[in-house]
Amino acid sequence: MTEQQLLRQARRRLAILQHAEEVTGNVARTCRYYGISRQCFYTWQRRYEADGLDGLRDRSSRPHFSPLATHTDVVGKIVYLRQHYHFGPQKISMYLARYHDISISPSGIWRILKRLDLNRLPTNQRHKTHDRRWKRYEKPLPGHQVQIDVKFIEPVAGARAKKYYQYTAIDDCTRLRVLRIYPKNNQLTAIQFLDHVLEKLPFKVEQIQTDNGAEFQSKFHWHVMDRGIRHVYIKPATPRLNGKVERSHRIDNEEFYRMLDYGVVVDDANVFNDKLQEWEDFYNFHRPHGGLDGQTPYERLRKKTTGT
Repeated sequence: MTEQQLLRQARRRLAILQHAEEVTGNVARTCRYYGISRQCFYTWQRRYEADGLDGLRDRSSRPHFSPLATHTDVVGKIVYLRQHYHFGPQKISMYLARYHDISISPSGIWRILKRLDLNRLPTNQRHKTHDRRWKRYEKPLPGHQVQIDVKFIEPVAGARAKKYYQYTAIDDCTRLRVLRIYPKNNQLTAIQFLDHVLEKLPFKVEQIQTDNGAEFQSKFHWHVMDRGIRHVYIKPATPRLNGKVERSHRIDNEEFYRMLDYGVVVDDANVFNDKLQEWEDFYNFHRPHGGLDGQTPYERLRKKTTGT
C-alpha cells in the first residue's frame, strides 16, 4: 500500500474508535455497525493509546522467525552468480548443487531473485518464446561432427598486437571444446589450429563444419580431406547452423572475457593462451552445461564412451 493509502486506513480506524466513544457509547453496537470483531476493536484501541495514529497503520505479518527460509549465505551466492555471470535460475541451481552441495530448486531461486529485483536478465539473454528459437539438435556420437569458428578479440589501447583471434572447436555431441589464440587469421593459422584440435581431442573426428570465411577455403579444405576427415560448409549468411560454437562464444564473453583484465592478458599471446587454457579446462571438466542437463562436457563424453 502507498503512504497515502496507509494514512487513509489509519484515519478510518480512528473514526471507528471515536464512533464507539462519541456516538453509540457501546463497543458491541459499533462493531456490529462496521462489521468488525470486538477483538479487532480492542487491538486498535490498545495500539492507538500506545502509539497514536501511527499505531493504527497496517503492520507486517511476516513471522519473527522463519526456520525454512533460505540462509543468507546461500542468498549471497545466488546474488553473486547472478550479478557477475548473469546466470539464470537453472544454471545457479546446477552450480550450487555441484560446488556447494546446496540443493535449491530453480523456482525457489527465481523467487529470491524476484524479491531482490534481480529477475530481469540483460536484453541479449532474455527468454525467447518457442516460435523464436532454433530447433536444438545433437549428433549421436563424439567426433561425428566438430564445429570450428573464429572470434575476433578486441585489443586494448596501446597493445603491441593490433588484433587477436580466438579459434574455437566444439564437438557436436559432448560440447567438448578446444580453444587457441592467434595474432593472425588466415588459412595457415586455421590449418595449425586443426592439427592442434586433432591432437587434443580424445576421439576420432569424422567431420569438420565451418562457415565460408576466407580462412576455411581451399588450402584448409584439402588439408582436412588429406587427414581423412570430411569438411562441410554451412549455407552463407546462416550462422545459426554453426549454433553450438556461436553460442559458446557468447559464453566466453559472459564468463571469461568480462572477468579478465585485458591490460595484463591481451598484450601477450602466450600469456593469453595460458589464461584461455585455464578457461578451456574449467569449461570441459568443471562447468555444468545447461544443454547437457547439468553435466560437464567431459562427463557427457564419459557417459557416451563407457556408459557410466
